[in-house]
Amino acid sequence: MTFRRSSFAVAFVIGIAVLLSTVIGARSAQTAAALPAEINDKDFWNMIVDMSEPGGTYPYENFVSNEAQYQDVIPALRGLTKPGGVFIGVGPEQNFTYVSALRSKLAFVVDIRRQNMLELLMYKAIFEQSPDRADLVGRLFSRPRPTGLDAKATVPMLFDAYANVQPDADLLKKNQQAVRASIAMHGYKLTAEDLNRIDFIYGVFSRGGPRMNYAFESTVPANLQGAVTFRQLMNTTDFTGRNSSFLANEEDYQYVREMQRKNLIVPLVGDFAGPRVIRSIGKYVKDRRSTMSVFYISNVESYLDDNQKQVFYQNIATLPSDSFSMILRHVLGNPARALLPWWRPGMTNVSTVVPMNDLIDMIKAGRRPTFDEQVRATKDYVELARPAR
Repeated sequence: MTFRRSSFAVAFVIGIAVLLSTVIGARSAQTAAALPAEINDKDFWNMIVDMSEPGGTYPYENFVSNEAQYQDVIPALRGLTKPGGVFIGVGPEQNFTYVSALRSKLAFVVDIRRQNMLELLMYKAIFEQSPDRADLVGRLFSRPRPTGLDAKATVPMLFDAYANVQPDADLLKKNQQAVRASIAMHGYKLTAEDLNRIDFIYGVFSRGGPRMNYAFESTVPANLQGAVTFRQLMNTTDFTGRNSSFLANEEDYQYVREMQRKNLIVPLVGDFAGPRVIRSIGKYVKDRRSTMSVFYISNVESYLDDNQKQVFYQNIATLPSDSFSMILRHVLGNPARALLPWWRPGMTNVSTVVPMNDLIDMIKAGRRPTFDEQVRATKDYVELARPAR
């Protein structure tokens, strides 16, 4: 009888242990599979190396955005998406605004130019070294910080204060050294050519200042010579009059800064119609049981031929999506005027938003989506932003 009790007790203890081990193991697996709250430096750099593709060419330098209308879709995106998702974008600083406005949990910025990845690493170091917005503007353009700027400064106040501050050559050199030191501290294995290119980019921002635009130190056609300046991009608003730029207020700035400090904005080199970069992001997100929130593709399609577009659309179809996943396009004036049923007088280029699953469903049905039909199907962002009745 004693033996039976002991056997039962032992079996009971073993059973409980196995059960606890299973529960703990399941919880650990669940934790391991979730989107990261922070990425360590080694993994961050490995993601850049492993997910990226060889760089390609682009006709313009694209140091800053030229999309004056980039905020117009933000009210609609806030209503159509869920905060805490995964963002993919292209190009330079406009991605920070979208990440902040959407409260993205993780972001990837893909660009065919290696220079864009290097510029975003430069930005990352500057964010880390700048405790507030006024510091970031001063560091980015290598201008001494004016007195009197605090956390309550509006965007006009911020840039008015810097308007007549001249670049400082010694400060530029100090800032370049600080970025190099940051890269070395994090252990990013950039080449000497990469580091020299970052120095060059930093010099461009110093020479251009807040008034630099898409045409600054870039050979662009006449219609792009008068593109909006960095200062104007930070001061612009959506159609409701709200400014959601990442420098609009201290709260939005700090959100992006924390993402940078935690390695949650990952700059990649790649071709939207390439074999690896988009699919690698999709696998990473799917393996962590998450979905895409927004894929900001700008006007990349205008640089792809018909076959490349189809490869790009096939790549999008590999991304994990749901009914809250959106594609954000920037459509140039001529096609927008001809294709958009909701075109209004006074519009120029237009930012548009459409459910990602609309495209994915076409791909899965064996269709070859065209750019024109996708733009025609786009809904008016003003109507999309109206509260559901």
